[in-house]
Amino acid sequence: MDSQLLAEVEAWIADDPDPVTSALLASWVETNNEEELRKCFSGFLQFGTAGLRGPIGPGPSCMNRAVVGRTAAGLAKYMKDRGLTSIVIGRDARHGSEDFTRETAEIMSGAGMKVFVLPRPLPTPVLAFAITELGVDVGVMVTASHNPPQDNGYKVYIGPSADGINYRASQIISPTDGFISQEIAAITSLKSQPRWKSWTDLDDEVVEKYIHRTAKLCKEPGDLKIVYTAMHGVGTQTIQRVFHSAGFASLILVDAQAEPDPDFPTVAFPNPEEPGAIDLALETARAFGADLVIANDPDADRCAAAVNDPITGWRMLRGDELGALLGEYIARNTTKGILANSIVSSSLLKKIAEHYSLEFHETLTGFKWLAKIPGLTFGYEEALGYCVDSSSVNDKDGISAALMLAQLATELAKEDKTLLDLLDEIWKRHGFHGTEQISVRVSDLSRIPVLLASLRSNPPKEIAGRRVNMIDDLMQPKDGLPPTDGIRIWLDGDIRIIIRPSGTEAKVKCYIEVITHGANARDDASSTIKGLKPQLLAILSA
Repeated sequence: MDSQLLAEVEAWIADDPDPVTSALLASWVETNNEEELRKCFSGFLQFGTAGLRGPIGPGPSCMNRAVVGRTAAGLAKYMKDRGLTSIVIGRDARHGSEDFTRETAEIMSGAGMKVFVLPRPLPTPVLAFAITELGVDVGVMVTASHNPPQDNGYKVYIGPSADGINYRASQIISPTDGFISQEIAAITSLKSQPRWKSWTDLDDEVVEKYIHRTAKLCKEPGDLKIVYTAMHGVGTQTIQRVFHSAGFASLILVDAQAEPDPDFPTVAFPNPEEPGAIDLALETARAFGADLVIANDPDADRCAAAVNDPITGWRMLRGDELGALLGEYIARNTTKGILANSIVSSSLLKKIAEHYSLEFHETLTGFKWLAKIPGLTFGYEEALGYCVDSSSVNDKDGISAALMLAQLATELAKEDKTLLDLLDEIWKRHGFHGTEQISVRVSDLSRIPVLLASLRSNPPKEIAGRRVNMIDDLMQPKDGLPPTDGIRIWLDGDIRIIIRPSGTEAKVKCYIEVITHGANARDDASSTIKGLKPQLLAILSA
């Protein structure tokens, strides 16, 4: 075995507070299992689109107590240097979440911070709400959101700080993530960090405040039959309380997915976007003759919906369709406000904002960017993230979005209309905006930068027979946005394509938007997307 690797592993074992992960590493050293060791020692986990995320396992490249402890110690040093003194910690129900929460609380307490811990596994929006409600400086959420069962993660929220870049409490962005990473790298010994078991375990008061604040978003509750799935996550109890407090009829639960289960036994991936993920919800909807299906991801910060299309039967609404519906509803009911979406989302919301003479912003991918917009009225990203009440939760919130969607569906039903009828009205006004995301999961992350470098050095002249009109390298953006890894391509026929690495999973993603008009607009867009997909998949798989 390489002597440098062996030295790094042995030093890590000596400093690992978890006897389970240290013993596993020791066994790999003893059996000379260099392949597994290199996987776990390929660099310290870095902050991505939604914080740290990685597989649970030993070593600096995985999620474990040693990585979380060092991250907490680095974050504590960052806080001390800027006079930040308080933190609230939340967690979901994934494997390791309880241990990682305690690790963080002990390190933060030992650093002299005032530490609060949420009372049990709860949705990420409750943590985001608690930061403002408690008036603390920092928030940490232990969650991997919609990632596979073997993953966990660590989101960090910071309010207006010495860096002067954050609007209220929101997820960290550059350069804050870089500053914290420098502090983490400077930790030479985790075992030398002081640990105290001195923190406040919160009761349900902050949860109750979130529930009642969210319920107030509803003006006219109804009795629609709504099926709900928590996708084996932590959303069920909180969303039930919110809907009850708002006056809605009881949700029809997908029983097999209602309780937290870190193994996610009924789905291949606990992400409503993934094929088959809401099949059980659709079966339940058919059985109960439901009007609407709502799904949250495991930490309930994303909201998905399905409707009974008279042409195709039950189908998922795309993230951009739901974004247009919520954006239209909010725009109709405000006289002054700011609408915003990420660059990979549809261009339709901008047109809705212009129609209602509202301000519009576009940001990089990730709610950490959308949450930086002061006074945001509505923001969304196509990956099912929606913020409908930034004054309460300055982040995406799948529970408040679900309630507002139910409110909209109820109001439409009173006019003998459906969500699809409203979509048709929006498309008639602005043109049909067909969007689709395709992605390729990779086992070797080094393939993705090679692919993007190849596209930059040898860009296509045409795709599926359509001429490339313009290419925008997002590392050198022309529209004032910060640089990010990705490429934006415009084709003949009002077509936009964006290719970028996923910030949360081992995937390369491609986002397609096709805008069409006329009586056959939907079919024309569908045909165009169908024609583009084979060559785009070939490009992603190269």
